[in-house]
Amino acid sequence: MTNWNGTILGPPHSNHENRIYSVLIECGPSYPDEPPVVKFASKINLPCVSSSTGEVIKEKFHILKDWKRSYTMETVLLELRKEMATASNKKLLQPQEGTTF
Repeated sequence: MTNWNGTILGPPHSNHENRIYSVLIECGPSYPDEPPVVKFASKINLPCVSSSTGEVIKEKFHILKDWKRSYTMETVLLELRKEMATASNKKLLQPQEGTTF
């Protein structure tokens, strides 16, 4: 169970509201001791996501940067959704809905 597909529903009262984001999660051979590689398939504008590849930048996303063995795929998805809803991110202009990397 190395490759996972995740879905994040955009948080309400944000520019993400009513959007569905597809996320690809790859757990390497050192998982769960090392964090998974997380990549958005849906285009999104967030400071912790590479604008060219959709990959979540480990150093810019606290859950991956400060990874703990007890974290789960659910933890990653919920924390990404919380990141979308922060005051600094919820009003960011977003790519046209339905576009992908």
